[in-house]
Amino acid sequence: MINKENILASAKSTILSESEAVAKLVEFIDDNFVKTVETIYNSNGRLVVTGIGKSAIIAQKIVATFNSTGTPSLFLHASEAIHGDLGMVQPGDAVICISKSGNSPEIKVLVPLLKRFGNKLIAITGNTTSFLGKEADYTLNTYVETEACPNNLAPTNSTTAQLVIGDAIAVCLMQMRNFTAEDFAKYHPGGALGKKLLLRVGEVLDATHKPVVEPNSSVKTVIIEISEKRLGVTAVVKEDKIIGIITDGDIRRMLNKTENISGLTAEDIMTKNPKTIKSTDLVSDALNILEDFSITQLVVVDNGEYKGVIHLHDILKEGIV
Repeated sequence: MINKENILASAKSTILSESEAVAKLVEFIDDNFVKTVETIYNSNGRLVVTGIGKSAIIAQKIVATFNSTGTPSLFLHASEAIHGDLGMVQPGDAVICISKSGNSPEIKVLVPLLKRFGNKLIAITGNTTSFLGKEADYTLNTYVETEACPNNLAPTNSTTAQLVIGDAIAVCLMQMRNFTAEDFAKYHPGGALGKKLLLRVGEVLDATHKPVVEPNSSVKTVIIEISEKRLGVTAVVKEDKIIGIITDGDIRRMLNKTENISGLTAEDIMTKNPKTIKSTDLVSDALNILEDFSITQLVVVDNGEYKGVIHLHDILKEGIV
């Protein structure tokens, strides 16, 4: 009978089964893994990752991870390889072949061809005594006792183990290459991730709506400026230098405290030493400042020159959060 309790129990059992299978991989990390990472790192070519069935899908994901972290890689489908695509493999390329059993018919045909080319062959398999395991230069063990599948048939634990080993290789290579966030950004220029890593404050800043008042401006002038520019704030500028800011919150607090505002000026109600940022700084840095100080606007200043105001809404519109 299918009910809520059964669904929850099945989901938790699957997650626990896969997590336990992954944890046991630590026992299999040995000199073969070290030689694998060194081989890929020292290779003058690319990394070719191949597989069949579900392992082929894992291979595609691993290739995506390698490419985005500084290791040029390509995916080669094992069955297509023996029908013409083997030409993708060039001298100097390292090859990773993924197979749970290591004895698939396509793998048995492909492996001798790869070895004939003289490329270093790395096996990721759950059966180290298989054809693939024995023929590879280096064999990485991804053995799992059972699959999470209740029939012990559908690749679940085994494919997760393959994926984790691929990630482990990629992370090791990143560390060896001192691969930084800036390097990562080069390969991820689009989407929210790319914007977070690349987008600068100046690219978001609307310089046509730059709220500004003088120190002796009246409260009415201040309110009009804040309302017209629609940023909830105005800068107070004296001799081209910012000496403070006034937010709509400052206006409300002033009205609550003061009965007669006729004699007040912008300098009387402004907040001194406002938080600022440069137009060349990352928008993600601006967001961090806004969050740290629980504010919604930042004054943009370059070499002492007031450039405008960046608002939290400007950042949200870019989809960075």
